Formats: sequence, structure tokens, C-alpha cells
Amino acid sequence: MGDVVLRVERGLGRITLNRPRTLNALTPEMVREIYAVLGEWASDSGVRGVLIDGAGERGLCAGGDIRGIYEHARAGQDGPKTFWREEYLLNHRISEFPKPYVAVMDGIVMGGGVGVSGHGSVRIVTERSIVGMPEVGIGFLPDVGGTYLLSRAPGELGTHAALTAARLTGADAIHMGLADHYVRSERLPKLVEAVADGFEDAVREYAEEPPASQLAEERRWIDPCYSADSVEEIAHRLRTSGEAAGEAAAKELLAKSPLSLKVTLKALRVAKVLDGLGECLDLEYRVACALLAKPDLVEGIRAAIIDKDRNPRWSPDRLEEVDRSSVDRCFAWLGEGELGLAVR
Repeated sequence: MGDVVLRVERGLGRITLNRPRTLNALTPEMVREIYAVLGEWASDSGVRGVLIDGAGERGLCAGGDIRGIYEHARAGQDGPKTFWREEYLLNHRISEFPKPYVAVMDGIVMGGGVGVSGHGSVRIVTERSIVGMPEVGIGFLPDVGGTYLLSRAPGELGTHAALTAARLTGADAIHMGLADHYVRSERLPKLVEAVADGFEDAVREYAEEPPASQLAEERRWIDPCYSADSVEEIAHRLRTSGEAAGEAAAKELLAKSPLSLKVTLKALRVAKVLDGLGECLDLEYRVACALLAKPDLVEGIRAAIIDKDRNPRWSPDRLEEVDRSSVDRCFAWLGEGELGLAVR
């Protein structure tokens, strides 16, 4: 059994991410295998649709294999650029897949896990789902189409989720447009069996009304706080909101990479007015390549998964020290080598 298990069962193309010890983190080889098989299944009349899930009990996917990114980035190598390019092209292929693409978003679904699920046509969450884009915590930005999804969430919920690396429940994910259906985890095995017989009927039979989204109720303070034009002003509004949750959000936000926070806010604002996922992925690739050369990405990964001291030393370490020109340079046109998904 490989790191990704591919097979066709009763006309259903099955993709199972199979690295449970690493919470099914995506490697370059896994991305290439999935990309290739989706190309084959798209034109195969014997495949009526696709279902993706994760091996083990912990979740679909915790994201990309950032340990590998750390090693390449620390050595000044371009391996991450190749990985991101191939991963983003996979995200785009999923969004344009001509048949039903069912993503079982049970358990932890972070970063790259959102990329292989959130652009599908049928996205299922459960009471165990924990969905998020935590990239600002490692000196990066929400990628894999995260700027597209989060910038189109109701109000400023996407800005809140991006800048604080908030962990979303299944109900929150549905409310924010990152998922479609709520199915109790105990019913997933029967749902998967039923999907092979009929996609729409299976979802109708097993889905139920999700619980209330807590984030939806908190828009009363989230929207006015995160509608500001700068991260400094957002942090100020959160600290003075009079809401305990707002003050806690400010604390979470201010612990993240100052450069990543400012780059992410700009990326979300730009993505909101772009035409579609392809343009957002182009934007993300450009910014990702720029951040690869910054010290915060290596330092963020070091603190999170290498030394695990949870004490990153950001450079610069204060929002006020991140000048506008350094943010703008992260969005500079790369020329040759961009994804080329957008219509220019």
C-alpha cells in the first residue's frame, strides 16, 4: 500500500490518503499521483465520480509535508516552488473535475487538506471535523486556494479565520462555504458504500441539519473589527471590542508572523475582487515564492514541528516594523514560471 491508495469500486474512483502516522500529510509524489489519476478518470466512462478520504481515525489531511519544505528552504533550494506549483495545479484540476467529487472532511482538515477537499463539488463534514488554514503561524499565507475560499466567506469571517489560524467546526465550515453537508461520523461507512450507487441520493439519505455555527453568532464583533484596512487597526479593534472572544483573538493574531499577517490581509483583499480560483492560485504562487526567501517560514516551521518549542522569533517581530514596500514586493510579477491559470 502506497502513500495514496487509488482504485475504482463499482464505478466510484476512490482516493485514500494513506499516511496516518503523519496525519496524511501530502508529499510531492502523492500530489502527482492524484493529479494524474484525476486526468484519467475524467475521461473514463467507467468512472462516474470520485471520493477522497483519509486513512486512520484522526482526519483527512493535516496539510503539506512542511518538514520537507523546511529542509529545502533552509538549504536555499527551490523544491518548495515545484511542490506548490504542482499542488496548486491539482487544486485547480479538482475544481474543474467534470464529475461528482466527494470529499469526506472528517477529523482534522488543515492547509493542503482543504486544498484537496474544499474545491470539490460535494464536501462532507462531521461532528469531529476541525477545519482551518493555519499558515500565518509558520510565516506563510493561506494557500491551496485558501484566499479564494476565505475571501468569499460571509462578512469578515474569512479574515478572522486566516489571521488567527482559527480552528473551525464542521458547522462553521458549512456556514463559511468551505463545506456543504453534515453527516455524523458513525454513518460515514454506510454513506461511502451508498455513494457508489448514487451520489445525490446518498447525500440526501445520510446528511442532516448541522448544529448552529458559533462563528455566525460572533459576526456582531468579528465584522466591525476585521473590516479595518490594516492589521494594526484590526488588532486595536479586537483589544478594545469589549468582547472576551475579541481580546482572545487579538492575542492569537499578535502571536503570528507580522509579515505573514500583513501579506495575508492584502492577499485576501485582492483575492476578493479576482474572477475565480485560477487567478487566486496564481496570486498565491507568486506570494508563496516570495515568502520562501524570507526567514519567517523556516523559523515558523522550526518552532512548530522541528524543535516544537512553540516560540518562533519572527523577523521583524512587530507589526509596526513591517513596511508597506516589503509587503508589496511579495506580490511582484514573477514572469516566466507562474502557474498561468488566470486569463490575462
